[in-house]
Amino acid sequence: NNDDGFKLDFPGAPTVTTTTFKSEYGADLPAHVYSATKGQEQYSLTVVDYREAPRLLDEKAKATCPKDFPDERSCGLTNAVASRTEKINASATYGFLQRNAKLTHLAYAWQDLVAGHELQLLNPDNSRTFAFIAMHTDRLYILEGTVPKGYPPPVLFQQSMGYVDRNGNGMR
Repeated sequence: NNDDGFKLDFPGAPTVTTTTFKSEYGADLPAHVYSATKGQEQYSLTVVDYREAPRLLDEKAKATCPKDFPDERSCGLTNAVASRTEKINASATYGFLQRNAKLTHLAYAWQDLVAGHELQLLNPDNSRTFAFIAMHTDRLYILEGTVPKGYPPPVLFQQSMGYVDRNGNGMR
């Protein structure tokens, strides 16, 4: 997908859903969820567009900073810093950790030379979820594959993740 800047091997044509994603500091950001199933296996990639986060967080700061705040710049600056922090540290890792599942693996990893978090979860029904979360070119990528008990891990899906430019050329 050239618009969302990725290439990924799904087990079939994915369904695309447009949604919003609430950032750590409360900005509602546009997102697309690409999802596909193969029998009992589930695959998805959520792409969250952070390009407007600084503007949205500045607007939020203007709306929420007290009118008599002694230094309006520092109130806005706080939100500008929050925006940069989100771009550097933004991840859905915490969301995965809040699930009713047991974390069995958490590592700092790379997909197509882009660093992020790699997680594995054991779900209550003994299915397993494998996830990779990374920020690249002001977009948050949340890759997730869930397979039933006894199935091989969805590594072909996860390892096929790559990033492309507007013309569809691989970034690496």
